[in-house]
Amino acid sequence: MEEALNKTRQEYIKRINVVLDFIERNLDSHLSLEQLSQKAHYSSYHFHRVFSTITGESLNQYVTRKRVERIASILLIGSTKSIKELAYKYGFNSESSFSRTFKKYYGMSPSQFKSDGKNTLSKIGIDPFSTEKYICSIENSIKWLDMNAQIVVTELQEIKLAGIMHIGGFNKISDLYKRLMAWGHKKKVLTSIDFKAVTIYHDNPNVTHLSKVRHSACVTINQDIQAEGDIRPITIQKGIYAVGRFEIKASNISRSWKNFCIWVMENGYEFRDGDYFEIYHNDHNTHPEKKFILDICIPLEKTKNSKLDKTINVNLKSYKKKSPQCEEQVDYHDLINYMKELRAYFIKEYESYFKGGNVYQGNSDYSYFSLTTEELKKQKLKFVIILNHKQPSFSICLSGQNKRIRKKYWKIFKGGDWNTYHVVESIDDSLFIIDHTIVEKPDFGNRKTLTKQIESESLKFINELTEILVL
Repeated sequence: MEEALNKTRQEYIKRINVVLDFIERNLDSHLSLEQLSQKAHYSSYHFHRVFSTITGESLNQYVTRKRVERIASILLIGSTKSIKELAYKYGFNSESSFSRTFKKYYGMSPSQFKSDGKNTLSKIGIDPFSTEKYICSIENSIKWLDMNAQIVVTELQEIKLAGIMHIGGFNKISDLYKRLMAWGHKKKVLTSIDFKAVTIYHDNPNVTHLSKVRHSACVTINQDIQAEGDIRPITIQKGIYAVGRFEIKASNISRSWKNFCIWVMENGYEFRDGDYFEIYHNDHNTHPEKKFILDICIPLEKTKNSKLDKTINVNLKSYKKKSPQCEEQVDYHDLINYMKELRAYFIKEYESYFKGGNVYQGNSDYSYFSLTTEELKKQKLKFVIILNHKQPSFSICLSGQNKRIRKKYWKIFKGGDWNTYHVVESIDDSLFIIDHTIVEKPDFGNRKTLTKQIESESLKFINELTEILVL
């Protein structure tokens, strides 16, 4: 009996998810009970009951709230459209009826919200701060980003995902990912080479109360799927995005979003009406400092003034598409397996000396792992052994925990008479301070000799730099 009830509820969730997605895409269109009931394949009466049970709101309440929140989001970031235009666009019969409805949600008129919208509202559970305080915080926000993020504006290709949507707080998202992983392995649909976990935020937490925020835990997939209960196919559309790469603790993720949105506005970009999402590049539990390496992605309008940067690691296409020059390359899986063997060798041989990071394999062009010592860890420094898959070649680099640390030591080496190894020209364009090629044309057919060669060159590099760094 319990299993049958669970199956019924999963079917309800699957059908209501279809309707929620349709509503999200058509907030500026007429949305009738009959139309949405047909989308869910229920009678109008049955649909209304199911919808209220799943979402906790009636259909009218939900649609009205979503329209008000959509307009509030637009007003919050600034718009050339008048309040009257926005009210009519999103289905309100008059500006006065919209104003009354808006005031019920936010305790102030739309015009007050537009002029003073960055004063947060107790109605939506956010601590208030003044416009003046907001403006004064911009400089600190940009400085914080400078030390903690690498930002590009780029075009992302379509990303196909499997996901589970949740309404409310984020305390259950870990369980959702566990379910997705178990399901994905069973169905054999997870991408094996460039697998990523992705969280999509369908609502703006600055506008929507946390108890009603919709977000989806997702994983990248290698084939089209059909919805199964609350697990469903989700597609992130191709488009222009601001992408920020962060290496941060969980407590700083919210701060990263806030500061990154400020960066978008301060740099003259226009927000696009679309899903905001995070792409995770590591398991934070395996990070020596329990940090997340993630990309925060914000959709932008494409304008004449849009300047696109070279993309960072955000293209989730499979590695199977190779250029003619890559035909003679060693198989990707073999390269990764060797990097894992190499890391294991260093950890085994120098267990009392080195602490090693996991092999990073989120990019088809390269993989790497880090080595550090107790002394260097105190200075927030590390050595990184990198395998360039395209050439292929091995190199070793000195890097730091964040941009501020890297810049500090880069200035020391750049300003001195150091000339033993290559110091990068600009720390703004590099994750490294000093780099050195170890092996230009590695012979993977003789791995034992190759490993010894890498070991010898790496230790020479590490020892020479350590003598200077630990003084």
